Amino acid sequence: MKNIKDYNIEELKQEFVELGEKPYRAEQVFKWIYQDNVTSFDEMTNLSLDLREKLKQNYSLCIYKILRKQVASDGTMKYLFDVLDGNAIETVLMKYHHGYSLCVSSQIGCKMGCKFCASTGIAFIRNLTSGEIVEELLAVQRDENIKISNVVFMGIGEPLDNYDNVVNAIRIMNNQKGINIGARHISISTSGLVPNIYKLADENIQCTLSISLHATTDEKRSKMMPVNNRYNIEELIKACKDYINKTNRRISFEYALAKDNNDNLEDAKGLVKLLKGMICHVNLIPINKIENGEFDKSSNENILKFRDYLNDHGIVATVRRELGSDIDAACGQLRRKNLG
Repeated sequence: MKNIKDYNIEELKQEFVELGEKPYRAEQVFKWIYQDNVTSFDEMTNLSLDLREKLKQNYSLCIYKILRKQVASDGTMKYLFDVLDGNAIETVLMKYHHGYSLCVSSQIGCKMGCKFCASTGIAFIRNLTSGEIVEELLAVQRDENIKISNVVFMGIGEPLDNYDNVVNAIRIMNNQKGINIGARHISISTSGLVPNIYKLADENIQCTLSISLHATTDEKRSKMMPVNNRYNIEELIKACKDYINKTNRRISFEYALAKDNNDNLEDAKGLVKLLKGMICHVNLIPINKIENGEFDKSSNENILKFRDYLNDHGIVATVRRELGSDIDAACGQLRRKNLG
């Protein structure tokens, strides 16, 4: 049975035409799903009984089951969702003064093999569909009775490795007749799949692009991130400059600081040289120790020195506030858990 949440509004209109229905009915259903967050077609009371029956026979609403919900001391919540096929994913809700941010997963497992990420230790199973990604947001909104204002694609998986589904999920989230989250409140994090960075620049979505950089030399970055063996730093920076030129959007560079690895003054100098002249921001992340991981967190002193050097030399840099570390919900700590 088809997941009705896999369709953006234009695709859903086409589906309804094929069902022998008027296209405006698709807009009504879109509203029920994304604004009213219903869990059954029977709740769509402005549709005829005949149409509701037709929908039940042809589509599912893909309603996730919460397998586990953990709450951190800082209020961060981590959900383990049953994706209805024997697999599970994790999603994290973060509370800020400006509203609620949701960190969503885009794949079950990950192919990238980054050495500082807990998802590395699990096999890639499959991509999530557009509707499965969107359901992460809807499931959290139902459970907490809230409106999520920001979405970050920084959970399990490489978003640009699941390009079509992620872009379609963003279009669904962004649609004014549905969830209506502004594109500038949606951020995609990538380990650096260069061809798809060029592709994303042409989409005219206006979302924020975050690049997991983490090193300033190919030697260091390849040891941390195998993707660098395929697309090196020079190629990556060239693609980022193209993205900035086409979208006029600032790029956020994520840089996880690991003790005695990439956190010294020479690394800071290299980062200034690499990013000079670009419209960008550097998000410094105190690396989180993971099971069997080879990297340790940099000292607070080194982190602040690194930040100050960047700011003093014209690169805007901030240290990311660590949320949810006591429930393994901080950056790099998510992993696909087995059911049962």
